[in-house]
Amino acid sequence: MHDSLALGIDLGTSGVRVAVLNGQRDLLYTAATSYERNLTYPEDWQKGCIQLIAAIPHELRTRLRALAVDGTSGTLLACDREGTPLGKALPYNAGCPEQLDQVLALVQPGQPAASASGSLARAFRLLQQHAQPLILRHQADWITGWLLSNWQLGEEGNNLRLGWSLTDQQWPRSFEDQTWREALPEIRPSGSVLGTLDRTRAHQLGLSSDILVIAGTTDANAAVLTADAGDDEGITVLGSTLVLKRFTDMPLQHGAGTSTHRVGGRWLGGGASNSGGAVLRECFPGIDLDELSRQIDPDQESGLKLLPLIGKGERFPVDDPDLEPVLTPRPVSDALYLHGLLEGLSQIECRGWQRLTELGAPAPKRLVTLGGGARNPQWRRLRQRLLGIPIRSCDSPPAAGVARLALTALQQKHDQNSFSERESAELP
Repeated sequence: MHDSLALGIDLGTSGVRVAVLNGQRDLLYTAATSYERNLTYPEDWQKGCIQLIAAIPHELRTRLRALAVDGTSGTLLACDREGTPLGKALPYNAGCPEQLDQVLALVQPGQPAASASGSLARAFRLLQQHAQPLILRHQADWITGWLLSNWQLGEEGNNLRLGWSLTDQQWPRSFEDQTWREALPEIRPSGSVLGTLDRTRAHQLGLSSDILVIAGTTDANAAVLTADAGDDEGITVLGSTLVLKRFTDMPLQHGAGTSTHRVGGRWLGGGASNSGGAVLRECFPGIDLDELSRQIDPDQESGLKLLPLIGKGERFPVDDPDLEPVLTPRPVSDALYLHGLLEGLSQIECRGWQRLTELGAPAPKRLVTLGGGARNPQWRRLRQRLLGIPIRSCDSPPAAGVARLALTALQQKHDQNSFSERESAELP
């Protein structure tokens, strides 16, 4: 075990990142690439993985013994039973209000799947678009299936908004008589061993075929794992989307747009907005936002009242597929406009923490922040002013968090094997 390494693969909103950890959880290597087109093309997920794994230095690649994948929670793909995509994926922020009646006919209001912005609503749209039989797989589950050459399995956290119940450990009984029931994956717990890397895939990627493939998690949960947050800390991910997470002693009360996961043996509740850094990139294409941010006084208010959504529809802290963004008026000063957008994002974060507290999460006394926005000191100061609590930043990538899952599973497997060997040696 002392020489073994673990690989984490993070499928984010805008691209793929990999991270390699050793047994002491030191980050030895990380690299990233953008999708050639965008999140909706599964071929781009695959190409990103191939490119990045091939670029891992040979001396590290030959020592890899386990890997795990995280992906954007809710990005859903229809495939044939051999995993071949039947079209583009529906991204996590694609609301399907026309499917809401079908959703609520099968799941109770307040459940993670009971939303026009949930995976179940997207599943109904995909079932309309493509002939059956087919299978439905989330982003991380599809890439994991590609690594195994087996698309039967799915990880529990990625499937909560499709209807999987963590507490009951089953799909809703209302699903059993549906014609599409066989389209759903067999669910496995996050961190469990799914199998070993397919031999053909191992040859293609230049990896050993005895590498363990571990059930991963969502990209937001992977970020939480790498943050190594304390019991009194909340976690905010300032990436393309704004994600809030909090470890709790028990599952949160059901609330639209929220979910509770089980990660590393602990309950993890939270919610994800459709707003985030993607709005900033759209409003300031090709502009250096770090330089522009230096012109902002974070201790002052901008005077603007903006709601920075990437398009129509929000999922958290309110679940409203018809909510319209407010991106105007745009002042002449780009710095003032950025100031107003950062305030709007911070106000969404503030309402998000209030919502999680209403649902039973302890109010955080401190925050740890990850993602690209965590590196912006003006935004951090502005958030501290609005939220009223200290904030620290973490620059480890989510890929390192999911690599921790793989490493833990590898170590547990090694300990089990060592125990079995000792028992065998002690037999008369």
